[in-house]
Amino acid sequence: MNRSFETRTFITHDDVELSYRFYPATNKNGSQTQNHAMTAIEAPAVHTASTEQSSGAKGAILLFHRGHEHAGRMAHLVDELNLPDFDFFAWDARGHGLSPGERGYSPSIGTSVRDIQSFMLHITQQYQHQENDMFLIAQSVGAVLASTYVHDYAPKIRGMILASPAFKVKLYVPFARTGLKVMQKIKGNFFINSYVKSRFLTHDKTRQASYDNDPLISRAISSNILLGLYDTAERIVADAKAITIPTQLLVSSSDWVVHHKPQYEFYHHLGSPRKELHRLSGFYHDTLGEADRHLAIEKMRPFILEQFNTQEQSVDLKEAHLRGYTYEEKQLLEDPLDSFDLKKAYWRTIKIGLGLSKYCSKGIQLGYQTGFDSGSMLDFVYTNQPISKNTLGKFIDKQYLNSIGWQGIRQRKVNIEELMIRCINQLQKHQKPIKIIDIAAGHGRYVLDALAKIHVMHPNTQIEEVLLRDFSELNVKQGRELIKEHQLGHIAQFEQGDAFNTDSLKAIANSKTLGIVSGLYELFDDNTLISQSLEGMYHAIETGGYLIYTNQPWHPQLEFIARVLTSHRDGQPWVMRRRTQQEMDQLVEQAGFIKCEQRIDEFGIFTVSVARKR
Repeated sequence: MNRSFETRTFITHDDVELSYRFYPATNKNGSQTQNHAMTAIEAPAVHTASTEQSSGAKGAILLFHRGHEHAGRMAHLVDELNLPDFDFFAWDARGHGLSPGERGYSPSIGTSVRDIQSFMLHITQQYQHQENDMFLIAQSVGAVLASTYVHDYAPKIRGMILASPAFKVKLYVPFARTGLKVMQKIKGNFFINSYVKSRFLTHDKTRQASYDNDPLISRAISSNILLGLYDTAERIVADAKAITIPTQLLVSSSDWVVHHKPQYEFYHHLGSPRKELHRLSGFYHDTLGEADRHLAIEKMRPFILEQFNTQEQSVDLKEAHLRGYTYEEKQLLEDPLDSFDLKKAYWRTIKIGLGLSKYCSKGIQLGYQTGFDSGSMLDFVYTNQPISKNTLGKFIDKQYLNSIGWQGIRQRKVNIEELMIRCINQLQKHQKPIKIIDIAAGHGRYVLDALAKIHVMHPNTQIEEVLLRDFSELNVKQGRELIKEHQLGHIAQFEQGDAFNTDSLKAIANSKTLGIVSGLYELFDDNTLISQSLEGMYHAIETGGYLIYTNQPWHPQLEFIARVLTSHRDGQPWVMRRRTQQEMDQLVEQAGFIKCEQRIDEFGIFTVSVARKR
């Protein structure tokens, strides 16, 4: 019997109304699970009039279709999986199916991944399913989006199944990817039509015919999405150890569309204690729509049930500074290179070149004087303007400011400002006093700029007090000048303080409603220090108040930074240990906060999250 469904919509982070199918459970057992949800700072608008009562379903299974397709192409799984206790939700990605937008287009891979966050929050709020009630099933491009979401946002879901993830698409034409990059640079975004015929997707004749005659199939894909897919997939495959939720990977042995090697690499790197890989002999790319798909379903169904019938056991990462892959990565970066290693000669050459450039570049000179990780350097990056007087120096400043890490830093500033404004609006909405503290503000530019925006956008907002702190005397001095420049001396003050001194923060004693810690924890690998700081923040923020915190789960230039750049700490090499988002969230939760929302830049380098004090 085909389970009935309703077509509904949800509103994304950028106010686009995307379509999805809702298949309510037919056998409701009324089981309850603990609330481990990530909840929004405020509920976004939804299409239906009011929040529904809990369906009593055992859980929610979310379906993400492959590229070019839509929710209807996944519909057969709802019945074939034979899981009547579960609600099913199948989305139409933006630019696909009934969802709006140019066919095959999204502003970016990051936008589509964030759409998943919006979808998850919608299901949480509209159907009262919590994160730990949810399980993801995704195919091809949908599998890349789902695995990226799990990597970047670290949701506490039950698990996921990835079918033929499109970690590397077969383009067949030599140097096709390079050519696409060049074309996009010259002519801007354009569209490429899929070369794949239905007979190379599945052996199922009925499914072939439905594919050929389906008016909702979009054969075009935007060049920015195809190229972004490659870049994102390479990052996720390389850093799959950050994914620790139960994961099943289905590989089609006769796939004409995507390469196998990255799929096996992903599985090998995967940090999940519970993981399975199944190679399906003779299967084409449409793994879940193959003629013999019952062979896949025989693997999928018990894996899903096992995760819901087994007590949740998330991997504890709070001591990742003592062991684990990010610890080992940092150890390697701290080890000196062998004298006869060509890499040592390479990095020495780069370091000499950078050292020489400080004589004509004020930006590079600033890095050597104060540390490339200093508050002064961050302020230079935020302003994003060359400060050298000569032409060569200006050119070097500009190239330096355009490096991928500093682009990510500037997006981090945008994300902090956005989330600050959202938190302040919520505090005002609930008639809470707006009292802000930033315990490692640098020069404080991102806080003061956000306050200036709030004054323009919401002139009636009453900010009672702003306390900015930093350990550096220079930062405190420059920050006080910025307060004068922004004419905020009547509410803002800047003082020297140690962000890791728990007692100093406890002395603030529940007097603040919004705490901020940005760009600090990334510089210190020891989680003991972070926990001390977060414990202090817990005491400084009143119950129901918000904490905005940042993290660096990924960086493509870690070795360059470690081998070439110097830190503000006595000019020592700037060696960083990455924290996975799951690790950072666990530290925040341990301190007594519940995560609400998150932002991440397109490169996957910096996250900004909001948590609320219990």
